[in-house]
Amino acid sequence: MSTPESEARKALNRLTRALEKSRRELDSLQGAIRHAEGEDFPAAAYAEAEAGIERLLEFGREEGARLQAKILQSGGLEPGRIRRSSS
Repeated sequence: MSTPESEARKALNRLTRALEKSRRELDSLQGAIRHAEGEDFPAAAYAEAEAGIERLLEFGREEGARLQAKILQSGGLEPGRIRRSSS
């Protein structure tokens, strides 16, 4: 049986992968539309869409850090005192 923390990490990973795929698909669409429309290409709209995806990715990173801090704290560890080893 999964823990709620494990499910939350899995959900965050799925969200991140979906957003990264969305970014790639938007880039692909942008290239195709830019080629088809030339000067009529709505660059501002695509820049706004890219910024929206970036805001969602940042939200996911913040939630991941918050979740990690809660998990460490519930285990009796202080989040700022943990260092990752470089193995």
